Amino acid sequence: MEELRLSKRLAELGLCSRREADEYIAKGWVKVDGVVVDVLGSKVLPSQVVSLEPAAKATQAGRVTILVNKPVGYVSGQAEKGYTPAVALVVPDNHWEGDTSGIRFVPPHMRDLAPAGRLDIDSVGLLVLTQDGVVAKTLIGENSNVEKEYLVRVSGQLSSDGMKKLNHGLSLDGKALKPARVSWQNENQLRFILREGKKRQIRRMCELVGLEVVGLKRIRIGRVLLGDLPPGKWRYLSATEKF
Repeated sequence: MEELRLSKRLAELGLCSRREADEYIAKGWVKVDGVVVDVLGSKVLPSQVVSLEPAAKATQAGRVTILVNKPVGYVSGQAEKGYTPAVALVVPDNHWEGDTSGIRFVPPHMRDLAPAGRLDIDSVGLLVLTQDGVVAKTLIGENSNVEKEYLVRVSGQLSSDGMKKLNHGLSLDGKALKPARVSWQNENQLRFILREGKKRQIRRMCELVGLEVVGLKRIRIGRVLLGDLPPGKWRYLSATEKF
């Protein structure tokens, strides 16, 4: 059996992200076969038992995931071209009164929030910002299979085989897209359910079949719904919610 970096093995097991793993290893919070390993770059065999100390688990438990209803004009990640990143919305005044998570806001919850998936500047709806590497891996890891659901207003004339191609048969950037579930919601709105998230994917898919996107809203990620969260507001992901 081939040895793996301990940080990679921790991430593979879903115990934490690789970045978090390096932090935990350096602090002596990781055990291999019951023995603390605190040397970065250490390697293990897949057969060895890897575990986290209670201090690491407590640190993870204090990390939050935040759901934002992103309006038009905000970018998902870093500020660009003068536009404001969505994380700027995560301030006490924008905390949704309908939040039922029971989590009490404290200023550290605003630190190190990273988007787990993109949402274009012209698109609105559910955006996930998280401090938790496990959540990030679940949603945007290379093996992620979590569904994302969108309502998409379109104009133009759909090609004769357009609906078939939207569901399966299109390629972007020289690579075939995964099968999607696309159907008409009404005469000018489509419902898209995807298991991947290439840059401006839905807009580019529509262009290939004669349609132009005039409005796009993400309403679901996995089992988590946008629901009644108002535009520009945010809430915590509760302990009972799982993607």
